[in-house]
Amino acid sequence: MDWFTAPGYGLSRLVFQRALAGVYLVAFLTAALQFRALLGERGLLPVPRYLARTPFRAAPGLFRLHYSDRFFALCAWSGCAVSAALLAGADALLPLWAAMMLWLVPWALYLSIVNVGQTWYAFGWESLLLEVGFLAVFLGNDEVAPPVVVLFLLRWVLFRVEFGAGLIKMRGDACWRQLTCLCHHHETQPMPGPLSWFFHRLPRPVHRVEAAANHVTQLVVPFLLFTPQPVATAAASLMIVTQLWLVLSGNFSWLNWITIALALSAVRFPSSGGSARAPDSPLWFEAVVLAVAVLLVGLSGRPVANMVSRRQVMNRSFDPLHLVNTYGAFGSVSRVRHEVVVEGTADEVPRPDSDWREYEFKGKPGDPRRWPRQFAPYHLRLDWLMWFAALSPGYAQSWFATLVERLLENDPATLRLLRRSPFPPGSPPRYVRARLFRYRYTTWRELRETGACWDRTYVREFLPPTRLAGQVHRP
Repeated sequence: MDWFTAPGYGLSRLVFQRALAGVYLVAFLTAALQFRALLGERGLLPVPRYLARTPFRAAPGLFRLHYSDRFFALCAWSGCAVSAALLAGADALLPLWAAMMLWLVPWALYLSIVNVGQTWYAFGWESLLLEVGFLAVFLGNDEVAPPVVVLFLLRWVLFRVEFGAGLIKMRGDACWRQLTCLCHHHETQPMPGPLSWFFHRLPRPVHRVEAAANHVTQLVVPFLLFTPQPVATAAASLMIVTQLWLVLSGNFSWLNWITIALALSAVRFPSSGGSARAPDSPLWFEAVVLAVAVLLVGLSGRPVANMVSRRQVMNRSFDPLHLVNTYGAFGSVSRVRHEVVVEGTADEVPRPDSDWREYEFKGKPGDPRRWPRQFAPYHLRLDWLMWFAALSPGYAQSWFATLVERLLENDPATLRLLRRSPFPPGSPPRYVRARLFRYRYTTWRELRETGACWDRTYVREFLPPTRLAGQVHRP
């Protein structure tokens, strides 16, 4: 069927698939390097405990068949290997059906991880990767031209990502309507990057232009994705530029990169419109693609209803396979940045003047003189949850006490999540405490005089000095 394929988008498909494979690789690498401390059998939120209290229909996946830390590691590293193979173009060397199966493997593996990831995987970009990864299964390889319906569904995902985020802002914090949110956001975002200080120090009128441009990109431009070329390419290109601006301004895991990948699928590259006739699609392939499209359109009802609702919620999955989801980010913006600072002491009796030593995290602000680093698209999950903990202790209720326990044990897996522990192996602290500080960016003058990019002020106690249960201390 001539209407079924879009021969002019062969290069668009190729670029999109390689970009998606790169995001998959980062996601699996993040899981492989962090799962043991976060989700392992002695993790902060152990998978076996979660599986025991959760029905299969709520969290389907491979770990329903078996769980061990070794098996999780096998799944995560296998995902890395398959993603690397796809990034290198292995799918182009296979028959169509085998290429589809190869793309299905990382989706099934990552679905299994997300469905046991609990709060560590409760981010919108996890569902976004699964939704986009599922569509990639049906894009085909060089044996067929890209199916029009799948290209349309990819644009539909991009539309919901951008338009949903725009709506949640306009309905949420008044500062978005007043164009003042970005006067605060660069300072209070979850994990600032190396350029965030400079973005924050931009003149106030520039911040207003940033906010206005964001509204245009998220509330107007998405509709242009469904217009004829070259308008759709121009719209997608504008989204890519906006996402790159966000990449420079902060660490947002792979949210920006997968959005860029989606936008690339809507770009019609000049060299991708050759005159050669596209290979005919097998009838079975067309039937499968159309059946999947009907399924996904049917599942879009609840996300659309949520998007147009005055009570719109952000980042919600409506099915356990994460096939069609709703998205959104920063419906509200904090005006003040708080950080939880974790400290330990080897003193027998904890006093205010004890030798309290600070634990350093990899990404979140700590030492005021330490400049933020670029980690995205890699996702520092503990650092992100520490930002939420500073917003409200309720976000940390399920895991923070266990984190403190692991620090008191000098647990190697947990310490690998940190930049530095002040206590050497074999010499754990006797007590650990946590205090809440207010952080603000220094001014240009303060930066020149002190070399510190942050200024911090003590607010209150977050967790009093705590020791391991049953531990005996001698005066």
